[in-house]
Parts: sequence; structure tokens; C-alpha cells
Amino acid sequence: MANKAITTRKPLLKARNSAPYFFIAPYFIFYFLIGLFPIVYSFFISLTNWNGMNAYKVIGFANYTYLFFKDHYFLLSIKNTAIFMVGTMPFIMVFGLLLALGLQSRLLHAKKVFRVLNFLPYITTPVAIGLIFAMLFDQKTGAINQLIVSLGILPKGINWLGVGANARIVVILMSIWKWTGYQMVFFAAGLSVIPVELYEAAWIDGAKPHQTFLKITLPHLSPIIVFLTITNIIGGFQLLDEPMLLINGFAFSSQLVGGVDRACLTAIWDLYDTAFGSTFNFGRGAAIAYSLFLFIFVFAVIGYFITNRRGDET
Repeated sequence: MANKAITTRKPLLKARNSAPYFFIAPYFIFYFLIGLFPIVYSFFISLTNWNGMNAYKVIGFANYTYLFFKDHYFLLSIKNTAIFMVGTMPFIMVFGLLLALGLQSRLLHAKKVFRVLNFLPYITTPVAIGLIFAMLFDQKTGAINQLIVSLGILPKGINWLGVGANARIVVILMSIWKWTGYQMVFFAAGLSVIPVELYEAAWIDGAKPHQTFLKITLPHLSPIIVFLTITNIIGGFQLLDEPMLLINGFAFSSQLVGGVDRACLTAIWDLYDTAFGSTFNFGRGAAIAYSLFLFIFVFAVIGYFITNRRGDET
């Protein structure tokens, strides 16, 4: 009887042991089909000259060699993206921190309204953002040029979107307007968990506001600064919708990809144009995607070590 009981338990134990794998199997199946397989397959495509219709022809790393040594537009798009990040990241982090500090002030009333108004640009659709800034900075009918002329600053309006350098400034302003509220939310969350006792002890010891900010506030915000630096780098390399709609929207519309002198050609815009636009080259487009992954990884690691080291020093 004992042997019979043991033999009947074994199938039950096997069924119980296999049940967890049965329930988690759908996740791994969907991850393989939707996540892992496209990653591996796109890397294979980057090693071909496939255009979506002809047969595959493996050409090795020729696409990568072409991008880094012959493709002027790809290198220009990386340069433009770096300019936008350098021109945007310091301002959005500083302004976001200042707004977060303002939320902590007792002099500010209606803090919820203040928080919502500053966060609204981040949740606004890129289509609306691009069209709004295209209307504001239009050379003939834009509100910015009308204000400049009415105040007597200049006799005529500035060609914001028709000059490469000016168009870059508009993209940077647009990015600052959109991303500052996002930084504010994280800085406000970081400030809310700093113990008040630290500030009280510092005030009792005679510390001045700038000393408490440097010695208490910044060190406690270092994890937030590291996180925002990395996410801003990733978001900077993904910039596409706003400059594309800015250049091609409202009254001004450029026939060139990236606008005049391709000054607003970002890395993702170059990827989109290469794979689905002018050349329709899926292989080279996939190579751009993997090259961008390499850039994002390298710059994110550099940003992590720089900000983390500064946080340790403070």
C-alpha cells in the first residue's frame, strides 16, 4: 500500500512542478516573438542591403563602415543631436530644480496648479508642440517676430526657420519648454524625502542658504541627477517628432530633410529617412539603429560616472 501511495504522489508532484512553467510560458513566448526576435532579426538586417522587396544579400559590416566613414548625413545628424542635448540638458535640469525649490517655498500658493501648469508641456502631443512653435516663430506672421518689431528691438523679423543656426535655437527652446516640467517632478520628489531635521540643525549652526543647498540638498539629490542625466541622454538621441513637425509644419515647409542646411536633422530623423524615406534601405537603417544604441550606451555610461562622481564630491 505504501508503494502504491508513493507512485500516485509522483504524478501529482510532477503536475505541481510543471504548473508554474505553464503559467509563465505566455510571457516568454510573447517576449521572444515581440522583443527578442525583432532585436536579433534587425541586427541581421543591418548586415544586408535589403530594401524590403529584394532577396537578402549579406554584406557584413559594410553598412557600419559606410555610416562612420562615408555617410556625411549620419555624422551630421549625430552632431546636431549632440548640439541639441548640450544646449538643452543644463537648462532643463537647472530650471527643473528651481521650479521644484519653488514648490517647497511657503510663499507659493496654489502649488497643485503651479505643478500642473509646468508639467502640461511634457504630456502635450509632439504634433501640437511642433505646430505651436512653427506658428510662434514664423517669419511673417509669428508672434515672436511681431513682438520684436513692435518693441523696436529690430526693424524686421528674424528668419527663424529659414536659417540653420536659428532653427537649432528654436528646437532647443522647444525642448527646454517641453522637458523642464518633467525634471521638476523628479526633483520635487527628491526634495520631499530630505529630512527637515538636517536643515534645522544647519540653521542652528548658522549655515546660510547657499551652504545648506550645497551641503545638504545637492548630495541628497545626486541619485535623481544621475537618473535624469541618463534619461535625458536617451531622450535626446530619440528626438524626432518636434523638429520634423517644426520644419515641415504651418507656413514654413522645407523640402530638405532636416531643414535648411539639414541643421535640424537628428539621428532618428536620419534613420527614418534612410529606412522609409528617400533611400528605402532597411539594412542601412537597421545599422543606424544599432549605431545609435552604441552612442546611447557610451554617453549614458560617461554621464553616469561624471554625475555620480560629482555627487560623491559634494
